[in-house]
Amino acid sequence: MPIPFLWLGVGLGALAAGKHLARERSRDIVLHHPGESQQSAAILNGAVVCCGVFGVFDHSGIWMDGSIIELNGNGLIRAVSPQRFLANRSGDKIFVACDADGNVLADLHAGERAVARVFEYSAYDLMRNNCHQFVLSCLTPGVGHVTLFNELNISVSRHFGQSLSWRPALGV
Repeated sequence: MPIPFLWLGVGLGALAAGKHLARERSRDIVLHHPGESQQSAAILNGAVVCCGVFGVFDHSGIWMDGSIIELNGNGLIRAVSPQRFLANRSGDKIFVACDADGNVLADLHAGERAVARVFEYSAYDLMRNNCHQFVLSCLTPGVGHVTLFNELNISVSRHFGQSLSWRPALGV
């Protein structure tokens, strides 16, 4: 039955177009989206990181002590190596949120909140409780809701009071 695959293709095409449109609309918030800047940055504890997923989605987490704290799709909050963070995803680089000058934006308290939640279970829901919502909850507990990566960018920009420049993480 080719019809379900046709709808899947149409849906993925619409997501890709929506992602491109969101990028264009948010240029004052995000100066460089992941993959647009080749200048790398040394990662710091409490930094927000991301990687690509099949060229359409982004996955995010918080860097702490050489690991990335993430909300996995099964609902487990876990600390994973950079290699595991990239496994089963299309992206081969980890990007870190920086300011316009390439200084990493890090919040040690967010990192500590993320670490405190490792091994916790949080019912994963693509629309209401995904990896981006987990990152936001570590940055600003109990404040706001995000579903999309673009919404996370807006929240991270507000939290740090800076426009974002996503840079490849140095040495990861």
